[in-house]
Amino acid sequence: MHTKDNGAAPAPAVLHLDQLPNNQWATVLDVARPESADDRELVLRLTEIGFVPGEAVRIVASGLPGREPLAVRLGHTTFALRRHEAALIHVVPGAAHHG
Repeated sequence: MHTKDNGAAPAPAVLHLDQLPNNQWATVLDVARPESADDRELVLRLTEIGFVPGEAVRIVASGLPGREPLAVRLGHTTFALRRHEAALIHVVPGAAHHG
């Protein structure tokens, strides 16, 4: 059986920010819609500080052991996030605009 290749590129892999390797740029896709009230407040805080769709982001350093906390660069600011916080942020590897 022959299948037709329509030439479409495969969809980029979506990662949680805490899964992104250090120093690899990514683009924020969205922030999770959590069930718990505590996590809803956390998501609001993350979006207020700039984790919004289209923003370039990268992990510049991570603590040991367990890779916590994560030093995350967003725009011209570096934030320290717990892995739980970073896991709420969905990203696509690669970023068109950063620096």
